[in-house]
Amino acid sequence: MKELRHLNKYFRKYRSKLLVGILITIIARVFQLVMPSYVKNIIEVVEQYLAAEITEAVARQQLLWFIGVIIGAALLSGFFTFLMRQTIINVSRYIEYDLKNEVFDHYQRLSLNFYKANRTGDLMNRISEDVNQVRNYAGPAIMYGIQTLTLFACLVPLMFIKAPTMAFYALVPLPVLSVLIYWISRIIHKRSTRVQAFLSDLSTFAQETFSGISVIKAYIMEPHINGQARALSLEGRAKSMDLARVNAWFYPMMILLIGVSNVFVIYVGGKQYLSGAIDSIGTIAEFILYVNMLTWPVAIVGWLTSVVQQAEASQKRINEFLQQQPEIQNLNPEPTPIKGKITFDRVSFTYPDTGIEALHEVSFEVEPGQTLTILGKTGSGKSTILDLIARLYDVSSGEIRVDDRPVRELNLKSLREAIGAVPQDAFLFSDTIGNNIRFGKEEAGQDEIEAVAKMAVVHDNITGFAKKYDTVLGERGITLSGGQKQRVSIARALLKDPVIYLFDDCLSAVDTETEEAILANLKKASRHKTTLIVSHRVSSAIHADKVIVLDQGRVLQEGTHEELLARDGYYKELYINQLSGKEI
Repeated sequence: MKELRHLNKYFRKYRSKLLVGILITIIARVFQLVMPSYVKNIIEVVEQYLAAEITEAVARQQLLWFIGVIIGAALLSGFFTFLMRQTIINVSRYIEYDLKNEVFDHYQRLSLNFYKANRTGDLMNRISEDVNQVRNYAGPAIMYGIQTLTLFACLVPLMFIKAPTMAFYALVPLPVLSVLIYWISRIIHKRSTRVQAFLSDLSTFAQETFSGISVIKAYIMEPHINGQARALSLEGRAKSMDLARVNAWFYPMMILLIGVSNVFVIYVGGKQYLSGAIDSIGTIAEFILYVNMLTWPVAIVGWLTSVVQQAEASQKRINEFLQQQPEIQNLNPEPTPIKGKITFDRVSFTYPDTGIEALHEVSFEVEPGQTLTILGKTGSGKSTILDLIARLYDVSSGEIRVDDRPVRELNLKSLREAIGAVPQDAFLFSDTIGNNIRFGKEEAGQDEIEAVAKMAVVHDNITGFAKKYDTVLGERGITLSGGQKQRVSIARALLKDPVIYLFDDCLSAVDTETEEAILANLKKASRHKTTLIVSHRVSSAIHADKVIVLDQGRVLQEGTHEELLARDGYYKELYINQLSGKEI
């Protein structure tokens, strides 16, 4: 159970509630122990009445009293059992809440490489299925475990006090049970781990299928996907059945061993009664009740073992992620103001997951308030520059400075708060259009939202919807066209009003006329902001203060629009081709 030690901090956090729950559990079980001894008393009263040792009136009075005690004890036991569930089970829900938040917070701190190496379905499964398995351990398993321990701690001494020989034979099967539990629990642990890993694969498959449903339909791949789903279902059934077969051994074993105990009680107790070692047949009835009271605790041992093993396997999977440290560390806890000067000094960067060198000794400088346009072919390293400025990655060599300070020495939160980024692949949430724009500034009013939407030339499109800014988008903004998604993302960045703008080819899906209108608005909005624009179009570079052209991660050309047009090269050739295309 070493992996489950991670939960100890939560047990300490809720120790007062747990201790109250444990106390209530013990009280509930103690009241449950009242019945067998009073059943024995009832039988003895009947024996005395049949032997004419007491009158009918006395017998009736005693029987009514004993029955009343049994009923009262049962009611009190039920009441405290209710309180027990209200405390211990509630604690397990609190722990589930805390653990999910801990995992989710850690997910958000982890670097981009983590998400490249792990599938979304697996991440979702660990925070849902695995946490739920752990909750079963933190609540029901503890509750039933305490019940079992309480009954054993009370019943076993009581049985030996009342009839040692009969108690010995009644409890003989328990050592056999403990050996079987140990053996089977090891198998359960291995098979539970395989089942949980498979559930991650299944979640990943479902998530990718639903996200790519338009592609599946376009290529008429439904039969193929159905075949994959069927194969996964069969594999899951096989793994789950392997686990179920082992779990299925527990309950029959418990019933068999309890049955053996009952036979021993009746046989040994009968012999002792006949020999006079025990003075009442009520003792035999009392012991039968004791043994049967142990039926559920003994049977639950198997379930508890299964739950603990499954929780151990799940917590191990959770710990694997919790133990991973973010590659990007905030090395400066103090806030650092950002003015916007950006310097690249012989920066090289190689993606750790692929080994591809994206940048090689790239150098340039952008003063606060200047605009830099980065051009180049696909895969030349343009987007990588923007990722490095936001410290989504750290450079392999060289140095990036912001305001003449190494970017690693800046407070990470301050740096990213100063940046308004529009990614190449515009991402919108399944929320209203207004809230998607407000994502950059949560306290923004409707007037501010509409103002930036007009600057991004998307206001007219939004007002064309029936619910306007309250229109709820589908997953990843599927309700909107590619150009509309890009413009909503631009509006989001404009609303944030940052010190540094990072536009990553964010106008690729709009027409030339709309692009010119947006660029004119961006020029006004970013007049005193540091702006970096990644693009494939020369139109984005015409009014820029600086232009660099990248080729295979190296700076091919650098200068102003006029300077680059004055000499032959990639930029001039691209300008002529795009100008000719526009005229056509």
